[in-house]
Amino acid sequence: MSQTPGTVALPFTERLDRLAEVAVRVGLGLQPGQELVLTAPLEAVPLARAITEHAYKAGASLVTTFYADDAATLARFAHAPDAAFDKAAGWLYAGMADAYRNGAARLAISGDDPSLLAGQDPAKVARANRSRSQAYVPALELIAGFSTNWTIVSAATKPWARTVFPDLPEDEAVARLWDAVFAASRIDGPDPVAAWGAHNRDLARRTERLNGSRFSALHFRGPGTDLTVGLADDHEWCGGATRAKNGIVCNANIPTEEVFTTPHRARVEGTVASTKPLSYQGTLIDEIRVRFSQGRIVEARARTGGDVLAKVLDTDEGAARLGEVALVPASSAISASGLLFYNTLYDENAASHIALGQAYSKCFRDGGEGLSEADLAERGANRSLIHIDWMIGSAEIDVDGITASGEPVPVMRRGEWAD
Repeated sequence: MSQTPGTVALPFTERLDRLAEVAVRVGLGLQPGQELVLTAPLEAVPLARAITEHAYKAGASLVTTFYADDAATLARFAHAPDAAFDKAAGWLYAGMADAYRNGAARLAISGDDPSLLAGQDPAKVARANRSRSQAYVPALELIAGFSTNWTIVSAATKPWARTVFPDLPEDEAVARLWDAVFAASRIDGPDPVAAWGAHNRDLARRTERLNGSRFSALHFRGPGTDLTVGLADDHEWCGGATRAKNGIVCNANIPTEEVFTTPHRARVEGTVASTKPLSYQGTLIDEIRVRFSQGRIVEARARTGGDVLAKVLDTDEGAARLGEVALVPASSAISASGLLFYNTLYDENAASHIALGQAYSKCFRDGGEGLSEADLAERGANRSLIHIDWMIGSAEIDVDGITASGEPVPVMRRGEWAD
């Protein structure tokens, strides 16, 4: 187990308990009397149980957990009739949305097998994803709009560990991945909650600078990339701790290194190349190259997973437009680990990125309070069934902020903050 020289590594059970506490106290900011809706892969049962314990200690009125089973998912693709891939559990997502409207918090544990569906029929994968996305809309809109406090944390599962460390014995791979998860989640120091407080203050200072600059666009330049991302009217940069519309401060991602905002759906121009693979619903999409015109992707290809990417872009009208742009220094703790996680929660926090699809209504002045769907659309916010992050930043990428008068201002040079 890795550790800092001169320190004694904490027992695994204590580290897991600390991660659960951070998830509840920092990630969710869970309040007494709140319900919690928790989702997790089956292999994450120990972490899910620890989170449940800390949630009740924090005063949760009820914790309801839903587990995903990879074997059951594969059974569907092996044996289900063709019509089954146009079905989704709408009743489940409607129930979740109802819970969020009534004040429940949301916590997801990630740790999925990045290649689970790599050998399955891409058309069936696309249909199943589309059906699920359509059914999930009522819940997604509430989450994307921060109507309630929510967060995502990760558990080191065997399939995920085998992907990250393919040359190691399985037990060693899992242990190494847990080390990386714990380190990125800032739980190895003397006071993880205090460490998160300091980190959130750093991210807040960065968002204040960007919000003070009021750039109209960002210009990304580097190998395979010459991309101008226009920013939505009245956009606001966010990062780290966020106050949800229910008044509760949460960290939506554990870990997080990004500051992010909403692009204008019609003002993105140029070409961009991915700098890390995208693991999407069990399929690995690598070496993405796309061209934008008037905000929409008009050319797209990938070395692997290109057929899945094409079907993703065809999900709906907004799927080929941007809903988020985020800046992350190349020297972030996750990038410094030197690992490719094949997990968007981690890899997006190693590099600047963009997201296809649904915009966050939170990323507007005054937190988007009182803005209707028509108001958001007028300001340039995108709408879609999907929200998929993919990485475009590296130590070879420069970023300029473009002022309202068209002047470029250095924001990042070779992947690091310019100021």
